[in-house]
Amino acid sequence: MTNARRTTSHRRRDARRIARKPLAGSLAVVALLGGAWYATAASDSGGGTSGGTAAAGATTASASPSDDAKASPTTSGSAAAKTAPAAAAKAATKTPAAAKAATGTLSPTTTTVTLAAKFPYLTAGYNNTRQWTRTSTAVAPNGTLRVAWPAADGVHVTPLTAAGTRSGADTVVKGAKEVGGLVAHNDGFALLTRVADTNKWKETAAAIIRYTNGRQTFRTKLTGTASHDTSPGLDGQLTWNGTKYGAYFVVHGAGGFADGHFGDKLAYVSAKGAKLSGGWSWGCSHNEGIALHAETTGAFTSLCFDDWRSGLFVSTGIGAPDVAPVVQREQCWAGYCGGTFPGRTGDLVKSASGRYATAFASRGAASAKKNAADSSGRGWTVTPRTSTHQVAVAFMANRNSGPGKAVYLTSAAGTENVNVHIAPYGKDRLLVSWESLKGAKCAAGTCTGTFTGTHLRLIDWNGRFQSADKVVGARISGDIAVLKDSTLTWAYAPVTPTYASPLNGASPTVTSLRIARLTP
Repeated sequence: MTNARRTTSHRRRDARRIARKPLAGSLAVVALLGGAWYATAASDSGGGTSGGTAAAGATTASASPSDDAKASPTTSGSAAAKTAPAAAAKAATKTPAAAKAATGTLSPTTTTVTLAAKFPYLTAGYNNTRQWTRTSTAVAPNGTLRVAWPAADGVHVTPLTAAGTRSGADTVVKGAKEVGGLVAHNDGFALLTRVADTNKWKETAAAIIRYTNGRQTFRTKLTGTASHDTSPGLDGQLTWNGTKYGAYFVVHGAGGFADGHFGDKLAYVSAKGAKLSGGWSWGCSHNEGIALHAETTGAFTSLCFDDWRSGLFVSTGIGAPDVAPVVQREQCWAGYCGGTFPGRTGDLVKSASGRYATAFASRGAASAKKNAADSSGRGWTVTPRTSTHQVAVAFMANRNSGPGKAVYLTSAAGTENVNVHIAPYGKDRLLVSWESLKGAKCAAGTCTGTFTGTHLRLIDWNGRFQSADKVVGARISGDIAVLKDSTLTWAYAPVTPTYASPLNGASPTVTSLRIARLTP
């Protein structure tokens, strides 16, 4: 656990969805206990504790890629522009000519699953930017799938076959408010979500809920009065190593030393729902994003974006104190840090040899220096290299080390890149995906623009390009599951994205999901 001193800065605000202006580098000075002013963190609290079922909808299979977006390829895959770091240009020059043409395999196929309720597929982020509402797709040991998605009546978990077709009725987790992570078991699932709670802020509590054979077997709250914390917005991750669950999520101090501030928490829970030792109660202060990878032994490997120290950090087992290795310096402030984990960008992938790779949306750092006005010596001031976000991949030799320079996959100055993901692609390659916006207009760290496509690119574990940049119709907007044969599968709303304006008001809804499959 990181010991944080009490401060008076970054207290709770009633209206968390309003556009927030950056405080430049000075925010880090007063952000000792801060935490993310998440624009998506609603103060609602749900009732009910029992699960139910919804009637199964029809499933339609399609052998061709999704055609719901008529996007054309762009040139954003070039990595040699002047605004990109030298590492990007170096990687681009190593792209084999044959690999540039070998994109035929990057063609997802899809099935369509009819939903039993309306799915609000957009979420208002920082400055009300349009973000995909998170879905989570998980594969059980027997190869069957579960897809979790939120609706007005709770979080729905839809059972699917390995081929992506519905295999039964939804389980509806009543009172659940968010998909914070999903683990699929042969006989059910475990969900990280938010549930009703009693506390001074009238906010929800983080909880892991386990269902076995259609019945709730445990509901373990991870925040509460005794620990002086709540979770009004998880932005979390749930993983399983075969013995225990690891849950990593945002917390809001409700009493004690962190009263009114935001940080993060890593908790472990047994297969039967008992709280275990390990983790921490307060880690990254102003955690702007989370990633977690389950390990067979020892602490689970974790990453966080921390606005106080302005960047992405390895925080494995140590609650992200000041000695945590730095993955990348970025301009961060409360509520915003460019690419954030896990719903909007990136993930954490481990190779067979024990290396790690992560991808994120990055503006880089033209300069990064300690903030002299911060008496603690922990605050940083970062001046971004670019106004738009580029796609970056960082590699780590092990879970306790910082990486070398990030490899950049894009560099077009006027193009904004969002919704970055990375996943293993076969034995020795990585799939990186992102969405691009041309004609980007940026203010306070966020951009609007015209959607130009979902991009897929293959790289190796040294960052060298293994394919050309391919634009596809399928979207990647949630957690990706990896089947035993290395097939990647995920769920997304079958709509054409628009990023031309902020999301004001309620989200539009859909009544079906596309289940995409991509086989190496």
